[in-house]
Amino acid sequence: MVAGGDPLTLNQLRYVVETAEAHSITEAAARLFITQPSLTSAIHALEEELGIRIFTRTNKGIRVTADGEEFLAYARQMLWQERLMHQRYGKRQDGKPRFSVSAQHYSFAIEAFVDLLREVGETRYEFHMRETETYRILEDVGTLRSEVGVLYRSPYNATVIMRAIAAHGLRFTPLFRARPHVFISKRNPLAAKEEVTLADLRDFPRLSYEQGDHNAFYFAEELQSTLPADKELIVTDRATLFNLLIGLGGYTISSGVINAELNGADIIARPLRVTDYMEVGVVQHGRVRASNYARRYIACLKRRLPSEAEDAADSI
Repeated sequence: MVAGGDPLTLNQLRYVVETAEAHSITEAAARLFITQPSLTSAIHALEEELGIRIFTRTNKGIRVTADGEEFLAYARQMLWQERLMHQRYGKRQDGKPRFSVSAQHYSFAIEAFVDLLREVGETRYEFHMRETETYRILEDVGTLRSEVGVLYRSPYNATVIMRAIAAHGLRFTPLFRARPHVFISKRNPLAAKEEVTLADLRDFPRLSYEQGDHNAFYFAEELQSTLPADKELIVTDRATLFNLLIGLGGYTISSGVINAELNGADIIARPLRVTDYMEVGVVQHGRVRASNYARRYIACLKRRLPSEAEDAADSI
């Protein structure tokens, strides 16, 4: 029940979630197949009933407020639970099974996703594989937009990452520990080295993934991100990063797990001589039982782990 005594409806929740994801009342109304005035009126009425402001309006569109972010977290959970109930107990109109993963940019996470699809052998499905920002992974799994997240922690970021994981009601399960490697083009002069030092990297452009509003070093996808670099390139997707590695002779620091089929034969990995390490694992919601697809995806992940990977530590 909301403040005025009327029960919340799933349609109201869908209106708010769709509007937040579209960042526009006009676009959300089109997606929902209702008129813009009807959607605006419904959101205003809901805000008045709840006694909070969910969105603020600007000349560039809409922005979610702090109260709105909290409400959206609950709304997404309720809509996900409704979806799960339909999947397990009802007859969906389209009959498609659904499953979502949010991950940092790891080729083995993609390979495991492909393995899962081949293994389940569904003829119709709607699966989502989201390579995204670190904090967005926590938001996706915390709001049940995705059921599984894949990311890393390290001695440097573990305290902040684990605190953020707990704040979103999640749990972290380590998969493996990896020594840092640099990804470079096979035409890069550093390719001739068996091992690379931080000093070797000084004259080359450093590439890293954009982390949006949570661009703190603790959420960086790359190890050693706090070290100064004269040449920095920030990208949002894997294809751009690898194209720039080849075209500009740059580098990025990652786990060393690379797949020539997915990343191209021009990209190679060289060990980085540092004492740091990364522990890659999965995050799941602490209060939601894993679906069959989630359990099978994690099993596929484990089978895709590099043979030289160290066993994951119980703690950092």
